[in-house]
Amino acid sequence: MLARVWSASLMGIDALKVGVEVDLSGGLPGVVIVGLPDTAVQESRERVKAALKNAGFPFPMRKVVINLTPADLRKEGPIFDLPISVGILAAAEQVQTDALNDLLFLGEVSLDGSLRAVAGVLPIAAAAQKLGIRGLVVPADNGREASVVPGLTVYGFKHMSEVADFLNNPSGHSPVAYDDRSLETNHAGALDLRDVKGQAQARRALEIAAAGGHNLIFVGPPGSGKTMLARRLPSILPPLQFEEALDVTQIHSVAGLLKEKGTLVNTRPFRSPHHSASGPSLVGGGSYPKPGEISLAHRGVLFLNS
Repeated sequence: MLARVWSASLMGIDALKVGVEVDLSGGLPGVVIVGLPDTAVQESRERVKAALKNAGFPFPMRKVVINLTPADLRKEGPIFDLPISVGILAAAEQVQTDALNDLLFLGEVSLDGSLRAVAGVLPIAAAAQKLGIRGLVVPADNGREASVVPGLTVYGFKHMSEVADFLNNPSGHSPVAYDDRSLETNHAGALDLRDVKGQAQARRALEIAAAGGHNLIFVGPPGSGKTMLARRLPSILPPLQFEEALDVTQIHSVAGLLKEKGTLVNTRPFRSPHHSASGPSLVGGGSYPKPGEISLAHRGVLFLNS
């Protein structure tokens, strides 16, 4: 039997929809994954097999062919563990397939069947909402992170058995509730320009730069307060609006830098790379594109100290 499950892959900070097709056929038992998978995706064969068995589901003793579409897009990371697991269960007729076309699955599975959080869930959730996907199924630790996207129903689960039960009985499970407190700004312990005494000219320069969005150059001997003042510039910038906070949080989600999953980054970022930082670390990119320091400073302050 053939089953199709929807997932997504990250290309830089953008998310692209990926189809996970699973076919069970006769022949020697085995699992084959095609569609430009990287090493982490290839290793999911062993993770998924052990996870399904330990979760109480018989693994089909048939030839299993898994195709990740589109075939010309490179797939990377353990994010496809959950959709592959669901696809195998659906192809083996162990779960209902009625809701599969309206849901997008992503997450890593452990050998005992539990689900582990993955990076980049927020930009995938935002892309899913734009594509008209009705709901998102993610590990429980990613549930609150994905729920900040308006207009998207998010379900968070801790174990494969819960996902299977949800597919067989969708009405018996409640989506993750969005918490408005994720928008609250907490400046406790943050550096504030009001703590600076004196430095009238430098403070005036900071205020002009903050008001007009200008670049700023500090020139002076070591110890004159250049870094101290620059680190306090975010404190006089306007608060992040919801759309701006969503942009910043998406970038930090892709980079794996979210400290509190489920809350938006609600303060202006301040990035201060080392003076010997390489070009790729500043602009990002690489074989597996990741945001650089310039992107991580989006909507905030990039401080280059020579």
